Amino acid sequence: MNDQKNLESGELSCKLQAIATVVYDAVQGYEDDTVALLAMLRQLEQLHREIRDGVFQESLPVNRQQLYSLLKDIESEGGWPYIERMRLQAFLANLPQEAPAENSHEVLEGDRSFG
Repeated sequence: MNDQKNLESGELSCKLQAIATVVYDAVQGYEDDTVALLAMLRQLEQLHREIRDGVFQESLPVNRQQLYSLLKDIESEGGWPYIERMRLQAFLANLPQEAPAENSHEVLEGDRSFG
C-alpha cells in the first residue's frame, strides 16, 4: 500500500512540476507585458477557485479519521493554499515617481503658447 501511495505521489509531483514549467515559460515570454501577466494571474486565480469550489469540496472528508488526516497534512505540508492579491499600497510603491513641479510647469507654458 505504501508503494502505491509513493507511486501516486511521484506521478502527482511530476504533473505539478510540468504545470509549473508551463506557467514559468509563459511568464518569461511576457515579462514586459503587464496586461498579459495580469491575465495570467486572473486565469490562475480562476483555476484555483474552480478546483476549490468544485472537486476539492466534493472530496472533503466524511468521517473524523479522514478529517484528522487532512488537517495533519495541511499542517505538515505548508498550510492552506491561498492566492494573495497585491495590496494597492504595494502596487503604487512600484510606480515610477514623477517630478510634479517640472511637469506642471511644462503644461502651464504649453497652455500659454496656444492661448
